[in-house]
Amino acid sequence: MLYFILLIAVLILILPVSFLLAQVLAAILLVKQASTNQLPVIKPTIAVLMPAHNESLVIAQTVQSVLMQLSNQDQLLVVADNCNDDTAMIAKNLGANVLERVNLNNRGKGYALDYGIQHLKNMPPQVVIIIDADCMVHTGAIDTLARACYETQHPMQALYLMQPQPNPSLKARVAAFAWLVKNKVRPLGLKALGLPCQLMGTGMAFIWHDIVQINLASGHIVEDMKLGVDLTRMNKPPIFLPEALVTSIFPPSEEATNTQRARWEHGHLSVIMNEAPRLLIEAIKTKNIRMLALAYDLIIPPLAVLSLMCVIVFMLCFAISSKPLLLLASILLIALISSVLLAWLFFGRALISFKQLCFAPFYALAKIPLYIKFFVSRQVDWVRSKRN
Repeated sequence: MLYFILLIAVLILILPVSFLLAQVLAAILLVKQASTNQLPVIKPTIAVLMPAHNESLVIAQTVQSVLMQLSNQDQLLVVADNCNDDTAMIAKNLGANVLERVNLNNRGKGYALDYGIQHLKNMPPQVVIIIDADCMVHTGAIDTLARACYETQHPMQALYLMQPQPNPSLKARVAAFAWLVKNKVRPLGLKALGLPCQLMGTGMAFIWHDIVQINLASGHIVEDMKLGVDLTRMNKPPIFLPEALVTSIFPPSEEATNTQRARWEHGHLSVIMNEAPRLLIEAIKTKNIRMLALAYDLIIPPLAVLSLMCVIVFMLCFAISSKPLLLLASILLIALISSVLLAWLFFGRALISFKQLCFAPFYALAKIPLYIKFFVSRQVDWVRSKRN
C-alpha cells in the first residue's frame, strides 16, 4: 500500500518540479538574449489606484514615487480603507486624490479596489494601474506599464521584488531568494516561452474595459492570484513586463514577517487546492494553452513546501528499499536542486552566498508549523502586516 501511495506522490510531484526546471532554463536563455524592446508610441490616460490601510509610516514615499511619473491627464487615487491614522491626510497633502472608506464588515484589499473602481466610473481612464501603498515605483515603471498594456490590450505585470532589511539575517536572505525565484525567474521563463504569468498584487496594469468586468469586492487573502485566474478565463492572461520595476521591503519584526508569510503561503496553498484543478480541467477541455500554462504555474507550491515534499518522498522511498521508486525520487530531487542552483547561479548570487544557500533546507524545516497550521487553523481573512 505504501508503495502505491509513494508512486502517486512521485507522479504528482513530477509536474511542478519539471515545470519549475523548464521555467528556470527558459529564463536563463531569455536574459542571454539582447533586449530590443521599444516603448509603444501611444500613451493612454492613466489612473493609479492605491489601496491603503494604516500606511502613514510608508505611504509618503510611495505617493511621491508615483506622482512624479504622471502627466496632467493622469491621476493617483488613494483609497484609505478603514484607516485610523493619518494615511488619508498625508496622501492628500502630497497631491493625491483620496477616498476614505469605512466598512468594518467587508475588510480587505479587494473591497478597497472595488471602491476605487466604482469611483473611477465617473471619468474612466484608458488604463488602471494598481500599486500597493508600501511600494517604491521605480523611474519609468508607470509609463512602461501603461503603454504596453494599451498596446497589447492585455494585463501587464511589473517585476515586483521584496528586499531584505539592511544587514539581513540568513533567514531574510533565504526568503528574499525564494521571492526572487517566484517573482522574477519563473515569470521570465514563462515570458521566454510566450506564456502568461501570475499577477503579484502590485505593479499591475489593466485596460479599463477588462478591470471593470471583474468582481474585485472580496476578502480573498491572495486576491492577485484570483484576479489572474479570472482574467485568463476572459482570454486576457497577464503578461510579464520585467522592464517595469516595483520594490518593497520585508517587515522588520519577526511577528510582522510571520503574519505576512502566513497570508501569502496559506493563500497560495488555498488557490492550488481550489482554483488550479478546475483551471487545469477547463484548459484541457477548451484546449487553451495559455490557461494550461497558468494552471501548471499555479500548482507549483512555495519553494519551501516543494522542497519538503520532495525530501520526504525521497526518504520514504529509501526506507522501503524500492529501487524503481528510489530512482524516480532521486531524479525528482536532482531536478529540484538543479532548478535552485541554476536560479542562484544566474540570478541570486547578489542576494545570498552559496554557503548561506546551503542552509535553506533548515529554513524549510522551520516552516513546518506554518504548513501544519494550514490544515489545522488556516488563515482565511486578510490581515495587514504590522509596520515599524
